[in-house]
Amino acid sequence: MPSSTRNTDLVLPDTMQALVYDRSVAPWEDSRGLQRLEVPRPRLDHRDRSRDSSRVIIRVLYAGFCGSDRGIWFRKSFREMIEGSLDREGKDRRITGHEMLGEIVECGSRATSKYGYHPGDVVSTESHIICGTCFQCRVGDTHVCAEDKIIGISLDGCFAEYIKLPAKALWRTDLSRIRPEVAAVQEPFGNAVHACTKTDLRGKSVAIHGTGTIGLFAVLVARGLGAGRIIAIEPNAANAERARRLGADEVIVPDLATADPVNHDEAVSSAVIAATDGHGADVSLEMAGFNSSLNNALASTRRGGELILFGVRDGPMVIEDFSRVIMNGLSMKAVVGRRIFETWKITRSLLEDSNNGIQDSIWEVILNSGKDTVVPIESWEFDSFERTISEWPKAVIRFGGAPLLS
Repeated sequence: MPSSTRNTDLVLPDTMQALVYDRSVAPWEDSRGLQRLEVPRPRLDHRDRSRDSSRVIIRVLYAGFCGSDRGIWFRKSFREMIEGSLDREGKDRRITGHEMLGEIVECGSRATSKYGYHPGDVVSTESHIICGTCFQCRVGDTHVCAEDKIIGISLDGCFAEYIKLPAKALWRTDLSRIRPEVAAVQEPFGNAVHACTKTDLRGKSVAIHGTGTIGLFAVLVARGLGAGRIIAIEPNAANAERARRLGADEVIVPDLATADPVNHDEAVSSAVIAATDGHGADVSLEMAGFNSSLNNALASTRRGGELILFGVRDGPMVIEDFSRVIMNGLSMKAVVGRRIFETWKITRSLLEDSNNGIQDSIWEVILNSGKDTVVPIESWEFDSFERTISEWPKAVIRFGGAPLLS
């Protein structure tokens, strides 16, 4: 299936299936999960030249379920953003989800004349909808737009059969070069690409503290970008084994039963230092967001080394030995989202390269070749889906009409 199928004869329904957080029947503090509901399909208002002329309607093929969605499911994150946006819109339901692959079925006039999109084009999307006018956008730092909105959190998302999106956020995808289930997770894979391109990894020792989904992607990206040695630090036995299968040279499994929740684990830092010829890692990626993980990274990075910070945790974090940061000349860089669209270009290059094995590894290891991880929306059921997102680092929802590959 190429990047455009030119299916212009599709008759669109009035309603659609969607996974929804509905605060009127499931208050945040007393609930978990999502509801599968029949809801109105989004439409383009062709009279609205200021907005909908630059938007498109997309038929969703696959949608990835990520850590942020897990935070919403278990009511651990994004409450203020979701409920604040619902208050502004005067409604109670939010369609969640922000990772997707889909086919354009309808275009506003400027979506075609300015951005070149047509019905039939197959696209993914940047999940951060930027304003284009704030200071950050005007100087090229669009990934930290001051007025951005996030699909599935502050705007209706892609856990639905159809979604309306601005053409400026879309990214064409060639399904003759990337299988559709993998193409659906380009957005989170791009998080790892952004983290791993904050510095030059060629020939360097890289310690990845936390191999959840993005950390597992980072193992693949670091190898693809030429890292010399990759050390993964992961307490979860299943994810530790996945890191090994993805190519980590060494995997360190901390003992959480004896670990300090704040200070570094001497066994972990000593193991990282031993694995790097006694120097410490050239580059450490903190992907977990735990206080002890941050201090593990600080304690095991060599003098003059770099820390890339991606893991997020609400509230204060304590740096155990601040003098180490200064006296050892450590550099710390924070990462959020993806650089639009530089990161997407690198992502496409890595995924379309058949020689590096990245795409096959995502499908076979992270997505378990689709077994138990690809869930058709027609058979979606609350309890079984909760088991899926609890047992696997990544789940993908398949919507009607999506291509089926072996």
